[in-house]
Amino acid sequence: MSDSNTTIFNNPSSFILLGIPGLEAAHVWISIPFCAMYAIAILGNFTILLIVRMEQSLHAPMYYFLCMLAVNDLVLSTTVLPKMLSIFWFNSREIEFSACFTQLYFIYCFSMMQTGVLVALALDRYMAICDPLRHSTILTNAVVAKIGVAVLLRGGLLMLPRPFLETRWPYCRSNVIAHTYCEHLTLLKLACTDIRFSSNYGLLVVFLVTVPDVSLITFSYIQILRAIFSLPTKDARLKTFGTCSSHLCVILALYIPSLFSNFTHRFGQNVPLHFHVITANMFLLVPPKLNPIIYGVRTKQIRDRLLHLLTHKGT
Repeated sequence: MSDSNTTIFNNPSSFILLGIPGLEAAHVWISIPFCAMYAIAILGNFTILLIVRMEQSLHAPMYYFLCMLAVNDLVLSTTVLPKMLSIFWFNSREIEFSACFTQLYFIYCFSMMQTGVLVALALDRYMAICDPLRHSTILTNAVVAKIGVAVLLRGGLLMLPRPFLETRWPYCRSNVIAHTYCEHLTLLKLACTDIRFSSNYGLLVVFLVTVPDVSLITFSYIQILRAIFSLPTKDARLKTFGTCSSHLCVILALYIPSLFSNFTHRFGQNVPLHFHVITANMFLLVPPKLNPIIYGVRTKQIRDRLLHLLTHKGT
């Protein structure tokens, strides 16, 4: 007997995003904190860009790298949030085939760029604390621009093969994605072909990007901490450590949600699906919101300039 209820999908023109499975009735309420996070990310990162542009004293490598991080956060959060909110508010679940893979490319590309910018910030702090006399001669504007281009090209080119090949795969199992965005592992389960290349390429990218980035950041801060603890007085140690505390907080804000999301996905087989989806969203949405807050609160130059702008407008 033929099964008339079974639909065969062969290269669908669109996918259906379910949002947060199991919590559909609460989508409107869930949208409130997500919308607030997006608003904070947009306002905070644009404020950072505006302050650095207006304040001549902030035209230095650290703040240029901070602007790169702000642009990265704006693109990353905008890639995910508008479509997510349209699901929550208007039940607009359909996403075109090409748009799905474009979103996927931007997510992974700019997530990779994010770690590259953190490496650049670690390099800046290392030079400023461990070799301050050569900081301005090595990290010139031209070198900063080259680092920015290298970070952009690394993320853009390394992630290009995956959507280029995966858009040509047959997708015949279903066109339903149990997620708020086009999540890569979920898409792979819908493909009716050998996906070993994509899995192996993903491991290669992790080896080529994540391992060196984490190693460089770790090495930089080991050297920075050694330099700090060699200072003669406690006040000098605290003052020097304060100059890189913001960067340390940003690193933790990125890697803690990422590790938590990966662990729950790989080892939390008994964890409800909606919890997996929420943790995956936190990995993408928490850093863009926290980064401008951390730098705005903990960086004196940015904090003072922001207070000056606010008080000047109030007078």
